[in-house]
Amino acid sequence: MADQLPDSSPRIVACPQCGAPVEWNARSAFRPFCSQRCKMIDLGAWAAERYRVPDDEPPPEDDESANR
Repeated sequence: MADQLPDSSPRIVACPQCGAPVEWNARSAFRPFCSQRCKMIDLGAWAAERYRVPDDEPPPEDDESANR
């Protein structure tokens, strides 16, 4: 089996916000995002609770609301 050299081509990923190509390496300060702007847009979406995991169970009732 021949020795294989590591692939020297940089891994390219799509920015999760805008889809622009981003090199996945230490020089990409905002990875996986392409820029500070895309990073902050995504952070704002998290803060505004736009990313949610669906849940089929109803929320539990509080003890106070059950006694009314």
